[in-house]
Amino acid sequence: MEPTAAPEAASAQERIASENKLDVVRQKPQEGKGRRGSLTNPEVYDDVPGHVIPIIEREFEDFDSEAAKFVGGETSEDQFIGFRLKQGVYGQRQPDVQMIRVKLPMGGVTPEQMDAFADVIEKYAPLDKGHITTRQNIQIHHVPLPDAAKLIRELSDAGLSSREGCGNTVRNVTGDPYAGISDGELFDITPYAAAYVRYFVRHPTTQLMPRKVKTAFTATDEDVAITGIHDIGFIPRLRDGVRGVEVRVGGGTSIMPRIAPTLYDFVELENGDYLKVSEAVFRIFDRQEWLRVNRARARIKVLIDKIGIDAFRDMIAEELEGEWVAERDFSIDHLKYGIDEEANAPGPPAAAASPNGDHSEFERFVSANVRPQRQAGFNAVEIKVTRGDLTPEQLRGLARIMRESTGGSARTTVHQNFILRWVRDEALYDVYSRLGELGLSEPGADEVTDVVSCPGTDSCKLGITSSMGLNRAVQERVEAMGISDPLTRRVHIKMSGCPNGCSQHHIANIGFYGASLKVGGRQMPAYIPHLGGNYEGGEVVYGHRLKARLPAKRVPEAVERWLRLYEAERSDGEEFNAFVERVGVKRFEEEVSELTLPSEFSLETMSQFIDWNRSEPYKVERGEGECAV
Repeated sequence: MEPTAAPEAASAQERIASENKLDVVRQKPQEGKGRRGSLTNPEVYDDVPGHVIPIIEREFEDFDSEAAKFVGGETSEDQFIGFRLKQGVYGQRQPDVQMIRVKLPMGGVTPEQMDAFADVIEKYAPLDKGHITTRQNIQIHHVPLPDAAKLIRELSDAGLSSREGCGNTVRNVTGDPYAGISDGELFDITPYAAAYVRYFVRHPTTQLMPRKVKTAFTATDEDVAITGIHDIGFIPRLRDGVRGVEVRVGGGTSIMPRIAPTLYDFVELENGDYLKVSEAVFRIFDRQEWLRVNRARARIKVLIDKIGIDAFRDMIAEELEGEWVAERDFSIDHLKYGIDEEANAPGPPAAAASPNGDHSEFERFVSANVRPQRQAGFNAVEIKVTRGDLTPEQLRGLARIMRESTGGSARTTVHQNFILRWVRDEALYDVYSRLGELGLSEPGADEVTDVVSCPGTDSCKLGITSSMGLNRAVQERVEAMGISDPLTRRVHIKMSGCPNGCSQHHIANIGFYGASLKVGGRQMPAYIPHLGGNYEGGEVVYGHRLKARLPAKRVPEAVERWLRLYEAERSDGEEFNAFVERVGVKRFEEEVSELTLPSEFSLETMSQFIDWNRSEPYKVERGEGECAV
């Protein structure tokens, strides 16, 4: 009898796939970018302020060509959607217009880019505004398709790119807007985040993954970038003088909120190991065919939730032994983006302006909106941007302030605000006054009146309710309350127009997502509340979902009742979330119980059957979103 060879031991990935019944592609071409300067990789990396994502001119020509084919009926809509999404052009619920999502890596933007935004908004956007998103992008809405290519081409002259702003790609890389100027940071993470952006944009493996990947680089353990809610996140670490990052993988909000566990405590930066590990994560994710069956759940968090972080770490370790590693160039010197803002910081003004008479409004602004930098004599000024919207006049005005009173660049935030950096102590009042001329000097950035929302049914196909309209109504209600209590001012309110959570309502102290009610055969806009979420101090907590469905027109009243309840019954110094935990969510449900009872339709109650900022009776009109196309 001939001896038989022992069967080969299954690889870790095969074993894990078998144990968990995962449908995985064993052999899949997953190429790299190719040699720099070749036809397959013509990208050029320049250390020009704001120019993080390389611009490739032929992509605009391709867009023109593909758009013309679609308009002419030569290409189907399904074929064209995938193409335009990679260029950051997203369909709206309104026919024949597009949303352009312009990526701002780490939220960074220059004065020239602000002027460019103002120019294209005036030319192509009928709403005459740009919108800062919770992903630190700037979106421009209601752009006719024939103008989309012109718009992205004109922005490219200023180094702005919408490439992979949509689609199943590595989306805009967000970050701590205080990186480089924060107390307690080990080093500035910005150049490494930029290298990550440049490495993965147009990367063949990340062009058609099961779903999008959201990335965050934070600056300190305060985790201002909220890495815990991301597909992949990076936190600076030092080990024996070597720069590295803690890598977290598998977070996310939406219908299955998860907090990202730590994949590795320390991965080196300068040798490019963090890029190598990231690519290994994306390669494994890309091969999970079972995730492609249900796009609503096709995220990295679902894979890790199913197999566990330890098994996933085993898969990564095995992936890093693959032949592909030797085929890549993980060096980062050519990818790093290093602009010295300090060198561009303004000198002391000849004379420092100061307020005359009553200083209280300016002092309130400084207290709420100004944060001293670790560099003595300089400050970061956070501008409260109501609902994230900026007009061309405001964009140009901010550009002038940036040129004359900052280090030459600014950053957007995930709370839809705008931060000026490197503002001298002596220039604070002058900057405050000039912001006032633009209507942007309101105090209370990141406070209770600084309400955050997604666009909702203003433009999104997936929207169920007018979250922007509710934002306005809640903000007006809270402002009318005249809140002066410091602890109440620290409450954060967010609302989304659907369960997907683009406003990050899960981590708000008071959060809502859009839903509907049916009353006597008629539909009524409604919201489901969450209480007790948190994203501050390095800790992510998802809020408690209440067993309540509030008619949209009663939400502002519910917010006021909850805030009044907190102020009336809390212990001395007790913060809002601690109060929620102590008294329990049932107490909050009781406080609004009669508000949850929908009214019967009549002339007196008709307004409750009409959504905020609308004039027609409410009806759920939800299309197919393109996030998962």
